[in-house]
Amino acid sequence: MKLFNTMTRRKEEFVPLEEGKVKMYVCGPTVYNLIHIGNARPMIIFDTVRRYMEYKGYEVNFVSNFTDVDDKIIKKAIEEGVSAEEVSRRYIDECKKDMAGMNVKPATVHPQATQEIGGMIEMIQTLIDKGYAYAVSDGTVYFRVKKFKEYGKLSHKNLDDLQSGFRALQVSGEEQKEDPMDFVLWKPKKEGEPYWESPWCDGRPGWHIECSVMSKKYLGEEIDIHAGGEDLIFPHHENEIAQSECCNGKIFAKYWMHNGFLNIDNRKMSKSLGNFRTVREISAQYDLQVLRFFMLSAHYRSPLNFSAELMESSKNALERIVESAGRLRDRKEADSRDMTEEEKTLLAEGGSFITKFEDAMDDDFNTADALAAVFELVKFANTRVNEESTGAFAGSLLDILVKLCDVLGLIVLKKEEVLDKDIEALIEERQAARKAKDFARADEIRGRLLDMGIELKDTREGVKWKRV
Repeated sequence: MKLFNTMTRRKEEFVPLEEGKVKMYVCGPTVYNLIHIGNARPMIIFDTVRRYMEYKGYEVNFVSNFTDVDDKIIKKAIEEGVSAEEVSRRYIDECKKDMAGMNVKPATVHPQATQEIGGMIEMIQTLIDKGYAYAVSDGTVYFRVKKFKEYGKLSHKNLDDLQSGFRALQVSGEEQKEDPMDFVLWKPKKEGEPYWESPWCDGRPGWHIECSVMSKKYLGEEIDIHAGGEDLIFPHHENEIAQSECCNGKIFAKYWMHNGFLNIDNRKMSKSLGNFRTVREISAQYDLQVLRFFMLSAHYRSPLNFSAELMESSKNALERIVESAGRLRDRKEADSRDMTEEEKTLLAEGGSFITKFEDAMDDDFNTADALAAVFELVKFANTRVNEESTGAFAGSLLDILVKLCDVLGLIVLKKEEVLDKDIEALIEERQAARKAKDFARADEIRGRLLDMGIELKDTREGVKWKRV
């Protein structure tokens, strides 16, 4: 398996720090509003990377944070007349709903910045003690960029060019900086803002320090993969490297992965242009599986353009896969015969699509080519399975199709909605079985209902049920 490492700017063979295990950190959203489709791209991409790693047999410890203290959150809270905590809690819940809709698996851990302040203060103090950071008279703590000789190694920016650029951007209130490039680790509180006590002043952390601390706490001082959007390379990830490596004395991450930008109708997405799209808005028009398919239809490092036409194309393409899966399921359920010798030969041929799929994913997670392999399998199944085919043959092809689509997070076998009247009929049948003391049958019906997502509860007033 090879992946493109932003640090070295080349594809490299993936070799984990610990055999059979992957430690992966992905920068999550700042929770001040509903997530937009720009947020959705890294969520879907790196969820797919995780899924493929797990498919290959790795145990993946996947950490993705929520930034729940930030100027935008505070601004929103002031506008609404509520606490910043209330705003962030609300939008974390909404974000999780959208992630579920996109079939993004929950992280192993979803740390929140406000719950890790103690660790941030500890890391900042270590950086001060080692001479990499300094506090000024108002309690602001800065990182000494020039002290870290490798600063710029991820973004490949020249330190001298950066310095002249920063001098041109003189920011009011930062006159006490030793150098224009130095960045904030801790800043004093402002009136009405949330704050925490620290050795330097009552205040809150700078943005960059949180990921360094949370990655270290939940994954260790060295990790396999650090990932996020291309916009985070500089300064966020560059600053994370500086903080972490100066504090820990070790290489922070072995591999760096970044997805390309997302445009809307060939223009950069922004509220001022009126082309800002939230995932929730998209969900009103499309199943979010369509959005996921769209995001995977191009290589993750390529720029991607969002448009109504491309979403319609993605919808139609996904429907082809779903329809094929449905036909295979119907044939599997309609026939109980074992495979013929001819079908066994055909199945071996069908297995070649697994190889094509894996070759694509092993080549820097090329989901576009992986989808092409899925469509080859769909075409093969559509032309080889008919009313004469055995259920075993159809079922085996279906298993391959479902397995490959699951790696991509695409749900191709839809659960059929169970009607209330059908549920009530089964409950009545169960009650009759219990009355006849046929408890085996009663238990069988309860189990069948549970498989259908229906939970029963026997009460004095009768049987209550709910969907789960």
